[in-house]
Amino acid sequence: MQYWDWIRNAAVGDFGQSFRFKMPVTDLIGQRIANTFWLALATLVLTYLIAIPLGIISGRYNDTWSDRLITGYTYLGFAAPLFIFALVMVWVFGFHFGWFPTGGSVAPGLTPGTFDYVVSKIHHLLLPALSMALISTVSTVQYLRSEIIDIKHKEFVLTARAKGASESRIYNRHILRNSLLPIAAFFGYEITGLIGGTIFIESIFSYPGMGQLFLNSISLRDFSVVTALVLLYGIATILGSLLSDIILGLVDPRIRIK
Repeated sequence: MQYWDWIRNAAVGDFGQSFRFKMPVTDLIGQRIANTFWLALATLVLTYLIAIPLGIISGRYNDTWSDRLITGYTYLGFAAPLFIFALVMVWVFGFHFGWFPTGGSVAPGLTPGTFDYVVSKIHHLLLPALSMALISTVSTVQYLRSEIIDIKHKEFVLTARAKGASESRIYNRHILRNSLLPIAAFFGYEITGLIGGTIFIESIFSYPGMGQLFLNSISLRDFSVVTALVLLYGIATILGSLLSDIILGLVDPRIRIK
């Protein structure tokens, strides 16, 4: 009966009260969701800005020194746990060099909406987003590299070369376009990985988002908050998978439903 009541209330946006914070769960999540959204968006943008050029270089010039360096980076990325790597980033760039803040989402005392406030938000966002992007990049680099190496030996690429097409045209019009199809299909899994990654990143960087709230609620046994966040994370995962299918249909006309 309790579970049925919770589902009925959640359907209209009522997730109950937080035992720890003594406030509605909806209001509590509303205070944190914007920070997590911007962190995930910045991480996603940085991931593809780093991964696509590295994947193209590694796949186009495979078995060269640049390919070996990029492949070595991906092996280190696969081996390094996210929470260990994030701690190293905090120590090096936060404490040792002091280039980035090590906690919070904005400097205290700033007025929301001002230029200094926006700059401070971006400054606090960069290090956690970059820490997560450098780890999540490695899978995309390996996928893109493998696809480029496989496609550039296909018969239609050899035919284009035989017809005298330039290498830049072959890569841009034939190889790269077909190589990006698995990346589009992998997009939903990137969002799913970001959901798990933000939980650790927000805790390590003391970044006030849903991930930090999730871990704190588990330790404090604030179950109304935990169940609401699990539901939201599940919905985000489903929407990410749906978005992948939509993007894949736009990129590859062959799989569109007629």
